Amino acid sequence: MSRHIGYLFIAPAFIILFFTSIYPVAFSFYFSFFDWNWGNQENFIGLDNYLFLLTDPEFWTVIYNTFVFASVSCFLEVTIGIILAIFVDRIVFCSTIIRTILILPLMVSGIIVSMISKIMFNNLFGVIPYGLKQIDIRSSFFGSTEAAMPTLIGVDVWWQTSFVFIIILAALQGIPNDTVEAAKIDGASEWDITRFIRLPLIKPIIFLVIIFRSIDTLKIFDLVWGITGGGPGISTEVVQTYSYRMAFGFLEMSKSMTVMVIFSMVVFTLILIYSKFEGKSDE
Repeated sequence: MSRHIGYLFIAPAFIILFFTSIYPVAFSFYFSFFDWNWGNQENFIGLDNYLFLLTDPEFWTVIYNTFVFASVSCFLEVTIGIILAIFVDRIVFCSTIIRTILILPLMVSGIIVSMISKIMFNNLFGVIPYGLKQIDIRSSFFGSTEAAMPTLIGVDVWWQTSFVFIIILAALQGIPNDTVEAAKIDGASEWDITRFIRLPLIKPIIFLVIIFRSIDTLKIFDLVWGITGGGPGISTEVVQTYSYRMAFGFLEMSKSMTVMVIFSMVVFTLILIYSKFEGKSDE
């Protein structure tokens, strides 16, 4: 009995994982081979849903939008977060206040960020368009197909850079002082210490943050749905909003599930690639 008691402790977590992850994935995969539309219609159609999506230009536009948003947002958030963490780690005076200010955006929910952004970027009464008009710069931001995606990325970077910052800062502050002091005694500059000691020591943490942010940006929903709804047109439509609209707007539940099955396979492949790179970097 004592040998198997450990399974009792992990059983609740496994049950929760089964009903919140494994079962929905299996359910979606099963119904992706049908034409279920929320009613009693459940005709088996084989791979028709997959063929429809893979030959639909709109679906590939949505995939492109999703990866543009994820790659640019993740790159900027990780880069800015690391730079902020390096500088704040060296600050002694008022460092607690500065850290608190920098992590404030992370405390705001996605829907609140969406509402604030829609007000601040509103062309009629928004503070940002008003300020830019004073220097003769005009842009419709979320109302323009060219500017909507960059503006959306900017909002996400403002919101989520705090996550990267606080994780990297904690990693930097966990580096033993003896290592840094030894480098200083040998005459190493602050830049050399950061480049050859601090960053290599926290490389696994940086890699983990990149994985977290990549997955989080790939499954973005609340920010897009709350600010642009995928518009103008489908210029900011991402996989999550596209799937939601297909399921609850057009009542094509099986196609919606097929979208998520395809995208889950893409994300899983991306994670495998990340893991491969991580394994090579540790060698």
